[in-house]
Amino acid sequence: MSSRVLVVDDSKVIRQLIRVNLELDGFEVQVAADGAQCLEIVHQLCPDVITLDVAMPRMDGPRTAELLRQDPRTCHIPLLLVSGSVAGCDRSRFDAVLPKPFDPLELVRTVRRLAHGDPARSGCPASRSVTGDADSVLGHS
Repeated sequence: MSSRVLVVDDSKVIRQLIRVNLELDGFEVQVAADGAQCLEIVHQLCPDVITLDVAMPRMDGPRTAELLRQDPRTCHIPLLLVSGSVAGCDRSRFDAVLPKPFDPLELVRTVRRLAHGDPARSGCPASRSVTGDADSVLGHS
């Protein structure tokens, strides 16, 4: 069974670019145009990974991540921040960060790693520290 990814970005071109690259690697992909739409459909989709942009209309990525983390039904879903606006963004709610423009192979590798992460991870940790993960994706040490 293929892993499901919910791609959330206000740019139709970026949604399509991410979708095509992930589908070519065997992922099942659904899209949403902003955080509000993500929250409307996430429970029906039950995605294995969610990608979020930072700046979007109606609800931005950090606020969407905050609400996903507060909900016991979605708090376990890995979140990948894919954005051109990662500087100054609170990355504590994200499992990984990929700045735009991104390398399509790095996108697929990161989503695959998140989708096939620790299968025992079923609870929602009170504190998620992903600084090392985010920094490694950004190339910081």
